[in-house]
Amino acid sequence: MYGAVGLLPLNMEIALIGYGKMGKAIEAVALERGHRIPLIIDVDNLDAFTRENLQKAQAVIEFTGPLTAFDNVTRCLEFDVPVVSGSTGWYGRLNTAKELCAARNGSMLCTSNFSLGVNLFFELNRTLARLMGNFPVYKASITETHHSQKLDKPSGTAITLAEGIIDEIRNIKNWELDGAEQGVLPVYALRENDVPGTHIVKYASDIDDIEIIHTAHSRQGFALGAVLAAEYIHNKKGVFSMKNLINSK
Repeated sequence: MYGAVGLLPLNMEIALIGYGKMGKAIEAVALERGHRIPLIIDVDNLDAFTRENLQKAQAVIEFTGPLTAFDNVTRCLEFDVPVVSGSTGWYGRLNTAKELCAARNGSMLCTSNFSLGVNLFFELNRTLARLMGNFPVYKASITETHHSQKLDKPSGTAITLAEGIIDEIRNIKNWELDGAEQGVLPVYALRENDVPGTHIVKYASDIDDIEIIHTAHSRQGFALGAVLAAEYIHNKKGVFSMKNLINSK
C-alpha cells in the first residue's frame, strides 16, 4: 500500500527513537517500503543511544514527547545523523536545534504534523485567512481534538494553523488557549479517547459560518509522512520542512 508513494531510496537504514503507538506505526510503514530498522531506542534501553549505534542508520525518526524531544534531536545532530522529529511541545527551543544543525552541517526536519493531508490543509488555511482578512465581520477560531494521552495543549498542528492565520490577518495579533480578548485568536483543545486528531478552523458571523476541517482516521498518515521525510533528508544538508518535501513531489 505505502510502497508506491514517492521514490524509494534502496535498502535505507532508519533508526527509531520512541516506540509507542506512533513508533510502531512508523516501523510498519518503513518495513513495507523496503527499509530496515537497525535500532529502536525506547525508555527501557536508553543506554543504546550512542554514537556508534546511531551511525548504523542513514536517518533517525524521533517520536517521543515535549520533555525529551530537544535532547533527542540535538544528540542525533551531535552524532552527525540526519534526524526527523514529530514530537511537539518543545518548539521554544527549536531555534537552538536549528543553530546546532547549521554548526554541525547536519540535517533535520521537525514538524508539528507529518500528515500529507494536514500539510495541504496548512496551505488551504493560509489561503482562506488571506481572503477572510478583508471581512472583519467574521471571527476566527480553532478547535482541535486529540486522544486523551496527548500531553501538550493545544496541539502543535493547531499552533501552526494559528500562526498561519496571524500572518495573514492584520487585526489578529496573537493566539491564546480559550482566548476571549479582542485581537486574540481563540484556540480550543479537547481530549477524548481514541481520536487520532481533528482540527477545525472556523470563521463565524451573525449571518453564517465558514469552516474547514481536517480529520485523521488513523495514525498511518502521520507514519507515512515521517518515513517520507526520512527518505527526503537522508542525503541532504540543512533544516527542512514538510513544505520542502511536498514541493519536491
